[in-house]
Amino acid sequence: MCGIIGIIGRTPVTPLLVEALKRLEYRGYDSAGVATLVNGHIERRRAEGKLVNLEVRLGSEPLPGTIGIGHTRWATHGKPSERNAHPIATDRVAIVHNGIIENFQELKDELLAEGRHFDSDTDTEVVAQLLTSHLERQLSPGEAMGKAMERLRGAFALVALFSGRHDILMGARRGSSLAVGYGDGEMYIGTDALALAPFTKRVTYLEDDDWVVLDAKGATIFQGREEVQREIRQSGISGAMMGKGNHRHFMVKEIYEQPAVIGDTLQTYLDPATRKVTLPALPFDWAKVSRLTITACGTACFAGMVAKYWFEKLARLPVEVEVASEFRYREPPLPEDGVCIAISQSGETIDTLAALRYAKAHKQTILSVVNVPESAIARESHVVLPTLAGPEIGVASTKAFTTQLTVLLVAAIAAGRARGELSQEEEARLANALIELPAHINEALNLEAQYKRIAEDILAEARDVLYLGRGSCFPIALEGALKLKEISYIHAEGYAGGEMKHGPIALIDEAVPVVVVAPADAIFDKIASNFEQVKARGGKLVLLSDSAGNARLGSHAAAAVSLPRVDPIVAPILYSVPVQLLAYYTAVAKGTDVDQPRNLAKSVTVE
Repeated sequence: MCGIIGIIGRTPVTPLLVEALKRLEYRGYDSAGVATLVNGHIERRRAEGKLVNLEVRLGSEPLPGTIGIGHTRWATHGKPSERNAHPIATDRVAIVHNGIIENFQELKDELLAEGRHFDSDTDTEVVAQLLTSHLERQLSPGEAMGKAMERLRGAFALVALFSGRHDILMGARRGSSLAVGYGDGEMYIGTDALALAPFTKRVTYLEDDDWVVLDAKGATIFQGREEVQREIRQSGISGAMMGKGNHRHFMVKEIYEQPAVIGDTLQTYLDPATRKVTLPALPFDWAKVSRLTITACGTACFAGMVAKYWFEKLARLPVEVEVASEFRYREPPLPEDGVCIAISQSGETIDTLAALRYAKAHKQTILSVVNVPESAIARESHVVLPTLAGPEIGVASTKAFTTQLTVLLVAAIAAGRARGELSQEEEARLANALIELPAHINEALNLEAQYKRIAEDILAEARDVLYLGRGSCFPIALEGALKLKEISYIHAEGYAGGEMKHGPIALIDEAVPVVVVAPADAIFDKIASNFEQVKARGGKLVLLSDSAGNARLGSHAAAAVSLPRVDPIVAPILYSVPVQLLAYYTAVAKGTDVDQPRNLAKSVTVE
């Protein structure tokens, strides 16, 4: 979950390294550091905490050099400190690393037995010491890297800088993303295309077990001892995509981008003239699929839970939703004609990637829903449905979630048509509901003052908050609770409304706000009953509904928001917006770091 950048330049690279790290800080912000070669020797500047601390240090202790590496860290091995900040170095090599070296203790014991001294608590240092051991045996940097790759186990991406070698950088990946960027007499290597966007659009994505030697003229890529060729692609990511504009935080900017990015996504999959869904060519027939397995983590898993309602209702297709980190260890049986949908914003989520591989090994066709078409999950899938959310920098996912929902609903409609469960008229009705959705989301965004007031007057003072929903809005209650936890640090839980009386109702009193996600749909009477149960026990109710729902229950709530009336099928997408903004304004009221909440990182590339 760390961010990596390396540059072979013609001018001093430290300012460029810091610029790239700013684009990667969403991936980790426990500490940061850079290293360059100065007169052939490795020089480092590191700082605990956020990148600004490193900038302050560089202001007082500038770092020259035309070749260098940089890193922003999310701690796995070793607590956040300058001692454990990357780059990790010996006198021969400096390393930046993302991921986990699973056999680090075995390697460390061997290296200690050689008489080597370790200066950090990180697993990364075994890589630096292992390479140094090989270099001291007169191996070249390339030979050292090749031998090291044979010993390392785990999921990792790493870049190495060698003392005395102003001409080369080396990188390697296994399970974590790493991209090579091509410039004019300059070369770049980084975690992803977002890091490289200010410098180049010509990018190669390394594959698992690739290692690469960069010099000013280009890159030579190896698998084992064999040289291999990888495609150079044009990245569509622009350096201009990173700004916050007039918004205070990336998160709120990304919330307000949702009408536009949902519209962009719909343009890819819906013909507004014919009201028909068009998916890319699929390597399977929906009509012959016996079971659909959806796997994901965190917010993306909640998108999968909503999709379960849609696929089962619209396509009569049995669906299992699997938490990716548990899926492969459970070793579930899978039908040979099954389809697995893997959902991930980054496309690099390690648990989801491992679940995908398990499903693929059990003869499932893999369909991925990702925001990064060049990602590992996308590359290992049989077919990809991209979300078109654009770069999402705020750690708490917002626009990626709603575009995932949009793509999954479009896929469910396509499956319903292919399986003969939806008529052409029903497809057109649902397509029309989707086409109108961006305008309705704009209406929901215009209720900003109400969300802010509820957050400040009710939620920000609470120690615990409950969220209730039923049907396809139950996962939105889970998502609302997760958002509040992530960025405000208030304990929150989401429940299916009918489960309240099976335990959680014991928590209800006047100090516990209860947010009820309740569009006036076919099961509104059921959630209304749960609403009354909470009210009878003195709970402080916040109602998210439409005009019909508010007419029935709004007067009994401490606060009520009246959202646009929409087709119940698209309601989960619309109702995602108020739970996002309630969490956002609560975090702002509490003064937490909205974009970079403690202990979290954007792209989870370790188990």
